[in-house]
Amino acid sequence: MSDEQTDLQSRYAESLMNTFGPPKLILTRGDGAHVWDADGKEYVDLLGGIAVNALGHAHPTLVDAITAQLQTLGHVSNFFATQPQIELAEKLLALLVPASSGREAGKVFFTNSGTEANEAAFKLTRRTGRTHLVAAEDAFHGRTMGALALTAKAAYREPFEPLPGNVTFVPYGDVAALEAAVTDQTAAIVLEPIQGEAGVVVPPPGYLAEARRIATHNGALLWLDEIQTGIGRTGKWFNSDVAADVVTVAKGLAGGFPIGACIATGAAADLLQPGNHGTTFGGNPVACAAALAVIGVIEDEDLLEHVTVLGQKIRDGLAADPRVAEVRGEGLLIGLDLTEPLSAEVTAAALKAGFIINNPTPERIRLAPPLVLTADDAAAFLEAWPAILDGAFG
Repeated sequence: MSDEQTDLQSRYAESLMNTFGPPKLILTRGDGAHVWDADGKEYVDLLGGIAVNALGHAHPTLVDAITAQLQTLGHVSNFFATQPQIELAEKLLALLVPASSGREAGKVFFTNSGTEANEAAFKLTRRTGRTHLVAAEDAFHGRTMGALALTAKAAYREPFEPLPGNVTFVPYGDVAALEAAVTDQTAAIVLEPIQGEAGVVVPPPGYLAEARRIATHNGALLWLDEIQTGIGRTGKWFNSDVAADVVTVAKGLAGGFPIGACIATGAAADLLQPGNHGTTFGGNPVACAAALAVIGVIEDEDLLEHVTVLGQKIRDGLAADPRVAEVRGEGLLIGLDLTEPLSAEVTAAALKAGFIINNPTPERIRLAPPLVLTADDAAAFLEAWPAILDGAFG
């Protein structure tokens, strides 16, 4: 590590709260799916800010949209509305609830992050008059007190208990356990269509449809957290085809500019009324312009098809090595299990080789690269993959 990197690391430690531990690198710039550190070393970014940088770094369309909007109107309070806010809400509803689908119409509440979108959804469920929620083991829904109440990991929860709400956790993918937990006192079932932070865990076929059936039978809402899976990440605008009452999105929605959205359909869309919830920055015109630009590029460049095809190639390539026990995921949300608990070592070896990946658990690796990742960059990673595993497994 150079003197400049060492100095910046020291300044970071002295000035920022130690909530994330020491940073692996000090990054200084990016272009597409590539980033550079303070020493000028180049890396292929296969994590994309944890599924956030949908268009990679410094995409000209996104930069132009943010610049143009900021030069026009940067912020207004929610006593007023702006055209980008209205257009983005209409666009999200059109993507989630196509006119041809026969589903009930919906409405949107904008936030600054996924956690805040989930917090809004949590409050929305309270307006049903019920307080019981059912969530999944190994789920991750955020770090605020409300979102944390729905997050199963004990290490995240226990330092902050008691947490709000009456929440029952059930094994993810287990229909019988879900059916046993949901009652006529349940406000909502909250599930990720694919569990991201758990290491890209895909549920059994039909699981979400069964969750829909169970929710309807008990008069509960079905709330799908698509914060990590939504907006093209899995090769579809929304990963689940099941009609949910509430859907939360964020991460890739504005390509790195902070935004989130709580989308509700049918009767759930009118549960939050004036005074029930609010936000200062949520839905500001710059964030909404950024999101509209991201959606436009995904449409114009046919990135949903690109994500589907390239993701399959990457999964096939990763699975070819015998040190990989299983590969999962859809599109460019990819997880794998190693035959040994060496994910930290694999991540370190990849970084040394110039590739940024993530290890959510000791056995698991996660990839969530920009949707604009090129076939050449994917091929370069797959070519380097056996040597990366050699460096970790010894």
